[in-house]
Amino acid sequence: MIDSLAWIFVRDRRLLGVRTRGRAKFYLPGGKREEGESDVAGLCREIREELGVELDPLSFRLFAVFDERADGYADGRRVHMTAYRAAHRGEFVPGREIAELAWLSSADAPRCPPAGRRALRLLAESGEVD
Repeated sequence: MIDSLAWIFVRDRRLLGVRTRGRAKFYLPGGKREEGESDVAGLCREIREELGVELDPLSFRLFAVFDERADGYADGRRVHMTAYRAAHRGEFVPGREIAELAWLSSADAPRCPPAGRRALRLLAESGEVD
């Protein structure tokens, strides 16, 4: 089981996705927490590293918890992803591991791994994403 954290950020009815170097799919921004890190501290660190923005720790709201098949693992490994919404400060500047940012609609679901597809589906059902 891969334990990860994700940031859900919607602008103009599109979900922010990132593609890391060497990968074809767009992932929810975030990553794995370091030992002893809280969800808030871990996600703040990951988003700062990936996107160059600061999340407001006091604004965190749980979006969903996903248990999905992990992308890129032939052994059937699963990902346990806790996804949050949070306000941010700053302009997006992709970090060294990020090849591309994308603003995703529900039509882009095939370009995402299972957890991203599920997030898009939930956002589309609520009317937040086209």
